Amino acid sequence: MTDDTLWNPQSVAPRPFRGRVRMRTLAYIRWIAVAGQMVTLLTIHFALGLPLPMGPAMAVVVASALFNIWSWSHSTAHTRLSNRQATLSQAFDILQLSVLLYIVGGLQNPFALLILAPVSIAATILSFTSMVALGILSAACITVLAIWHLPLPWAGSPLQMPDLYIFGLWLAIVLAIVLLAAYNWSIAEEGRRMSDALSATQLALAREQRVSALGMLAAFTAHRLGSPLATISVAAKEIARDVVPDGPLAEDAALIVSESKRCRDILAELSDERDDALPVVEMPLTALVETAAEPHAVDGIAIQIQTDATPHDSAQPGALLSAEIVQGLGNLIENAVQFARRGVIITVFWTPSEIGVEIHDDGPGFSPHILHQLGEPYVSSRKTSENHMGLGVFIAQTLLERTGGSLTFANRQRGAVVTVRWLRTALDGGDATISADG
Repeated sequence: MTDDTLWNPQSVAPRPFRGRVRMRTLAYIRWIAVAGQMVTLLTIHFALGLPLPMGPAMAVVVASALFNIWSWSHSTAHTRLSNRQATLSQAFDILQLSVLLYIVGGLQNPFALLILAPVSIAATILSFTSMVALGILSAACITVLAIWHLPLPWAGSPLQMPDLYIFGLWLAIVLAIVLLAAYNWSIAEEGRRMSDALSATQLALAREQRVSALGMLAAFTAHRLGSPLATISVAAKEIARDVVPDGPLAEDAALIVSESKRCRDILAELSDERDDALPVVEMPLTALVETAAEPHAVDGIAIQIQTDATPHDSAQPGALLSAEIVQGLGNLIENAVQFARRGVIITVFWTPSEIGVEIHDDGPGFSPHILHQLGEPYVSSRKTSENHMGLGVFIAQTLLERTGGSLTFANRQRGAVVTVRWLRTALDGGDATISADG
């Protein structure tokens, strides 16, 4: 259903381009490029005997090496580049390669395809705007190289490629820049979104587990302190009866009795907090659903829990109370309540092989164009959910799948339906049973 009411959305908003790549990672890649360029130039000039302007060509390679040395000396193993710094670094590589290609034949040189490498790298580490800027820069460099360049080194008379061939090669490289950049950026962006969404899921589960641990600690503290405090209270009352009413100890005895009563009240409040904890206990499935739904009840929206069992299997299965199930179901129920007009019907059903929970609200339903995308991160599932990040369903699905569950989403004539199913062997506690009537 939708979305993230677990905490301030800004706390899990993705920051995909801040310090994503280390400076020395790009430096390693540039060293490989420098070594490859130098070996290629030496091989062509000396091994193949083709006349190369070695002075200008080697100067361009040395310039790249000097830039890399400067980058290396001004960084540590943990220095990360900002989006702007990484963009400028990749722009330098594009310009350096373009100048080298200008010296050795322009687009006639088969190594012109290497202009795709900086753009492909940029698409995986930079923002969309920076990737587009570098793509435009690469296309501009390729265009210049198609028109102006020094002759291609060749034995004998200079090799002249037909203009139509050069235009076809230019078009192929420009299209490759667009396609590779778009594909690599979309894949990298999906990975970034998934990483941020998984982090949000882990934060949600960790928060639930911390609340559970604090509740259990409070209950344990109340239990351990209850007995000695009761003894102190009894002893204080006896002392208060034995002292002279107007004597010097009467006021102190009354204070001890009052403060011991106050301590008992505090421990009673701590004991009441046990409802927020999630101890490892087994309970009927309807009780588990009630635990998940209780915090999300609001005035004006009725939450109805009903059961549906096959006639030959009326014994309700039990299930272990877990933070994943309570958090996952609670998130789905909360979203159903947010979009319901009058009520939410939660149906607990089971068969000899399957256990399930169906959450049906009478709201506007899921938007049809994204129904097949529900469960993916940052997909908002309702027509009216404009201010949500779309993590609610993803978090719920991730948590419930950790317990062996699977989710399906559908629309009915009125409202949306989310169904969670488990294999009975994965969830059934085996001991807790009640009649199918509830």
